[in-house]
Amino acid sequence: MTTSSPFELRPFAIPVDEDAVDDLRDRLRRTRWPDQVNDADWGWGTDLTWLRETVEAWAGFDWAARVAELNELDHARATVEDLVLHLVRARVGAEDPATTVPLLLMHGWPGSFAELLPLLPHLDRLGRETGTAYDVVVPSLPGFGFSDVPSTPGTGPGRTAELLHRLMVGLGHERYVVQGGDIGAGLALRLALHHPEAVAGAHVNFPNFGTAHDEADPRTTDDEESEKLRKEWARAEGGYNHEHSTKPQTIGYALTDSPVGLAAWIGEKFHAWTDRSASGGAVPLSSEQVLTGLSVYWFSGSITSAMRMYKESAADPFTLTPQQRIEVPLAVASFPEEIPAQPRSRVEKVANLTRWTDMPRGGHFAALEEPGLLAEDLAAFVATLPDLGPGTA
Repeated sequence: MTTSSPFELRPFAIPVDEDAVDDLRDRLRRTRWPDQVNDADWGWGTDLTWLRETVEAWAGFDWAARVAELNELDHARATVEDLVLHLVRARVGAEDPATTVPLLLMHGWPGSFAELLPLLPHLDRLGRETGTAYDVVVPSLPGFGFSDVPSTPGTGPGRTAELLHRLMVGLGHERYVVQGGDIGAGLALRLALHHPEAVAGAHVNFPNFGTAHDEADPRTTDDEESEKLRKEWARAEGGYNHEHSTKPQTIGYALTDSPVGLAAWIGEKFHAWTDRSASGGAVPLSSEQVLTGLSVYWFSGSITSAMRMYKESAADPFTLTPQQRIEVPLAVASFPEEIPAQPRSRVEKVANLTRWTDMPRGGHFAALEEPGLLAEDLAAFVATLPDLGPGTA
């Protein structure tokens, strides 16, 4: 498979602007705080105590040192058609492999490429144990992090999936495996549907897609329970989604100008979408994980363009049916505190589901919360795939 679209790859290092760091700390120090209803369960929104502690930690966060750690990885920027995409490439696993697996890892919102990096050491260990090398590609989606911001509307999930396919082909991977959560899961499913010649297998930890109701195929109890859960979740937690999907520019002004607003908007999701059963904490992520994620959005200035993906997604819906079905092998890692997604019974109707794993713990941010479990399930799925074809050994 070849493409005539322009492709150019250049090395990249994440920059550090000391003036921007000083400006961030000044803004954090000058926060004008609201009051708070005495509410310990975040029922009114982001908790004031947690946010104050996070802001204090962010003001002292050594961004330059964190960037130095991130820059130890192999970063690049690839020109794909009219956009430049940031990516991290990592060869992990066996040094003299029997098999080499090109692996495309895709993030969502409010994630970034950094969210997926905790998978790398686990894939390295698993690869050494099994004689497998993973050629991992972790891109920043268009409008996220250090990738270009699309200059005009139209770069929704459909076009993004095509750009990522062209990226993989440009990197020399004619056949590859995809993995994603959140928006990245939707991209993985689109790639599996539209590029079965290239996608050897798809692994997702958020099986979310649209379905068309067929009167001849009555809904099951699982279907009805799933719809109920999704509606309840949308009522209680879906306000951000409606804002992103309708008027992202409006909230974007506030989040681009106020780091505390940004931390509150994203911190609410870190609380609501994670598995807090074991830690008992408000947000069961490390301070470094939280502050790295916030800093990528802040210093790249990408929060508004990232939120636009929701409006683009609303204009570019993705539906699977028994007639429009994913035929390549699909695996689902189901974490107990995940946002309500499609049930197994529905996935089985519209995809070649070869693996479903009910995880013992974890939530929506699986690569941050439980990278070992996610990597082990991914590696076990890859081991079941047939020969990946040219360019993989």
